[in-house]
Amino acid sequence: MKFVKLEDLKTGMRLARPIYSKSGVLLFERDTILTTSAIDNVKNFGLLGIYILEPAEPLPPMSEEDKEFERFQTVMVNSIQDELEKIASTKRTKNLPNINSQIVRAYGHLEDKINFYQNLRSRSDFVARHSFNVAILCTLICHTMNLPIDEQNRIVNAALVHDIGRVKSKNEEVFGNSGDKDLREAFYKETEAAYDILEEVFANDGAAVKRICKQALKVQADRELGNEDTLSRDKMVVGARILLVANVYDEKTAMNLSGENESEVKAIKEFLDNPDIYDPEVVKALVSSINILFPGVSVELSTGEKALVISENAFNILQPTVLCFKDNSILDMSLKQNNDIYVVDIMKTLDNRYVMDTDQLKNLTGGLNNA
Repeated sequence: MKFVKLEDLKTGMRLARPIYSKSGVLLFERDTILTTSAIDNVKNFGLLGIYILEPAEPLPPMSEEDKEFERFQTVMVNSIQDELEKIASTKRTKNLPNINSQIVRAYGHLEDKINFYQNLRSRSDFVARHSFNVAILCTLICHTMNLPIDEQNRIVNAALVHDIGRVKSKNEEVFGNSGDKDLREAFYKETEAAYDILEEVFANDGAAVKRICKQALKVQADRELGNEDTLSRDKMVVGARILLVANVYDEKTAMNLSGENESEVKAIKEFLDNPDIYDPEVVKALVSSINILFPGVSVELSTGEKALVISENAFNILQPTVLCFKDNSILDMSLKQNNDIYVVDIMKTLDNRYVMDTDQLKNLTGGLNNA
């Protein structure tokens, strides 16, 4: 699966992800073959691009829960967009408590990991979709860390409004990092200035929400702009540490204006390589909440080999048990003798991906566990 910008769409391409209307009605199902009229319709939606299957790539499995995740995103984003515009214009909130409640109710009590799919975005709803994704990630992390409900609500509120400065911004950095340092610096200054209204928006909790947003923004901005004088992790409130990880994860892995995005593995590897910036406890909670290197994912190893994940590693996500394509051998990277081998990325091209029978895979991993 790969992201393709609208101008690069061609007839015959197959949709990897469903497309819904703003009201949650399914418009295009997965595996739909693009025709000229379908491409014209997609362009009318104003999307930055869509996810396309590789020519010989089998259709990845998608459960009813996954489809509901997509539909729920589409419906909720409209409410968030309206609310953010209202806050930016009037410094008042009306539906934010209800939005917060729906997100926490849907994702704040789960016991299993979820498939966290990056959603399709347009210029008009880019900020709302990003804010929604960050709010979901914050909710999952808070639940895994077993934080009190009042603190969880505060952090989710911060996630929903942390990009309030983007709502009326004309800076192209709103839609992703272009690599222009001056534009990025101006963007961060504009974002920080917008936080001044938060104490009015949240009468009883405004100062705390503002602190979370400002601390997370400062660390992210200082890291990207190369500033050495930044907050140490132990001086950040827990909400800021959670918001920082959730925000950076979504920014790195979601589609943007340039069409370039990192894989989930690369994002997690950056977190793990920089424990002084990204709280390891928060990163662990994120990894424990979403599926990343789960059975059936094709990966590239540090040895240069290609392989298929057959079993996760609960202690180190980058060292699962895999089936090597070269010789069909099984490699358990959790073993001491294999500690220098790890996953460097998810395979970009999956034309030769194995199609796994999930029952057979469970039998295989069960046999390994009993061995």
